[in-house]
Amino acid sequence: MHCTSCDSYFLETHGTLFHGKYVCPQMLVWAIGALAEGLGIRAVARLFAVEPDTVLAWLVEAADQLQRFSQFFLHDVQAPQVQLDELYALLREVKAGKIDTTDAIKRLKRSPRWVWTAIDPASKLLLAIEMGPRTLAMAQRIVHQVAQVLAPDSLPLFLTDGYKDYLPAILGHFGRWLQPERHSVRGPVPKPRWMPRPGLLYAQVMKTVRRRRLVRVTHRVVFGTLEAVTQMLAPYGWHINTAFTERLNLDLRQHVAAIGRRVNTLCTHEAGVRQQLVLYQVYHNFVLPHASLRQALAVPEPTNGTGSARQWRPCTPAMAAGLTAHVWSLQEVLLYRVPPWLPGQGL
Repeated sequence: MHCTSCDSYFLETHGTLFHGKYVCPQMLVWAIGALAEGLGIRAVARLFAVEPDTVLAWLVEAADQLQRFSQFFLHDVQAPQVQLDELYALLREVKAGKIDTTDAIKRLKRSPRWVWTAIDPASKLLLAIEMGPRTLAMAQRIVHQVAQVLAPDSLPLFLTDGYKDYLPAILGHFGRWLQPERHSVRGPVPKPRWMPRPGLLYAQVMKTVRRRRLVRVTHRVVFGTLEAVTQMLAPYGWHINTAFTERLNLDLRQHVAAIGRRVNTLCTHEAGVRQQLVLYQVYHNFVLPHASLRQALAVPEPTNGTGSARQWRPCTPAMAAGLTAHVWSLQEVLLYRVPPWLPGQGL
């Protein structure tokens, strides 16, 4: 391709994962697709007859590009609801340098981590995904990412489980300073208080588990009223629940090999899990159509074969959220050159 600014030529793959690669581009797309579908790094290496380190290098480069791709497209989202949840994951703890017998035992011990997710149930759009411990700082981090993705005037209904740290995280990002009224002439002036914004709705699903069995589910409205929450859910025919984010947890375990149950593909470091989570977020939002989001065609379209006419149009969460107008292929995503600026920041 020719650059009209500097009057020079450059490859079409410049700034993408394919630049400088001697491997077949189609093979590279298939390898990344296999990782997105849940195969482990060693399984992909055996399938394509390459070294595991080569597949890992492809994943690292792809995750860096896909992270910028996701940041460029996910912005100003109008989400009526947001469900948040955390998923238990396993990692192998590794320490650098020389270790003694006690440290060697700890090295092989599995250490728990948590995968934090935030999803819009209406469009199935995965707004944010992060890896870290189950702490207040991580709750604030995931809510902060959600606040950056949402439109400035968007104030969705938040639905979570009974984890206590969601309350200060949501209040910290969707609150405002309020000056209390003075009830008497004498005495000090009341100090301003940080209060939730008008219209903020937040409800929790409290689950009681005994002997690994769910025995009771109760609902708790934290911000707003039960009538307001019910009115928000009424157009969809839903009630207070976290079923959509829990269904997302199952998809995560099926598509991210590192956090699957009873697998031997556990990652050594959190960075390896984050790279696979970035790949899954883009694959889920832009590449993978969802059957519940399909749209009926006004006029059935004939197929290439002798089968019945096509009556449905596939739809991805990004299409349902209005971020794109077509189903992206994985090759299109990997070939997309992300501009060096984010939307709204100009040149």
